[in-house]
Amino acid sequence: MSGLQVDGITFRYAAKGPAALEDVSFRVEPGVFCALLGPNGAGKSTLFALLTRLVVARAGRIEVAGHDLARHPRAALAAIGVVFQQPTLDLDMSVWSNLTYFAGLHGLSGRKARCAIEAALDRLSMRERAGEPVRNLNGGHRRRMEIARALIHRPAVLLLDEATVGLDAASRAAITDHVHDLAAHGLDGHRPAVLWASHLVDEIRPADQVVILHRGKVLAQGDARDLAGETTLAQRFLAMTGEEREGASGAAGPVGEGATGRAGEAAE
Repeated sequence: MSGLQVDGITFRYAAKGPAALEDVSFRVEPGVFCALLGPNGAGKSTLFALLTRLVVARAGRIEVAGHDLARHPRAALAAIGVVFQQPTLDLDMSVWSNLTYFAGLHGLSGRKARCAIEAALDRLSMRERAGEPVRNLNGGHRRRMEIARALIHRPAVLLLDEATVGLDAASRAAITDHVHDLAAHGLDGHRPAVLWASHLVDEIRPADQVVILHRGKVLAQGDARDLAGETTLAQRFLAMTGEEREGASGAAGPVGEGATGRAGEAAE
């Protein structure tokens, strides 16, 4: 398996405490955009912590690009690119310097690093900002840079945890479009499996794979269009989770409306 496989993951922060995740299983193939959809507190960030080995699961199995995360953590983690919810940039360094530093962490230097950085910047339409200090970038361009950074080593799996949080509607739409395009067309022909954690239904397109997570359990998974059925994905999501409409920001519009819709504006 060259994408991401999660099998029977159960995790508790305390030995006798409630399960933050319970028997979570799903699969993301290369070139697929998979939305991990759940309200705040559903367990999305806990799952991302497990996928990046910030914490370790005692039950279940995670496989990244054919590597068992528990048995071969270095190989598995090397195949992951990640954009966390909280920014992790050096604001006083230039875009290029930030990316060069990160490339070095992955053993890339010289011409290989330069080519990888240029390709990632081009994919995110950031080449003209390469010499600017990160501090001068707006929120949307900082997010683009973080995605470019995550792509430098050509990961098999790209993880994005609430990547549009805090952005305005136009910036959210641009970031969502970029990542969808990346899953569909890849970087130099390389198409990663994309796991996009969000609580915003309007960031999901009809053909996207969706995993609905609530209170640590997978309630449903499949294509967004199929999950919506005769209704909308927003209505389906709200019915399954029992969340208030306000808590599922962006949920008022039908799936595929796009992040620039009225519901998306209300989420900001």
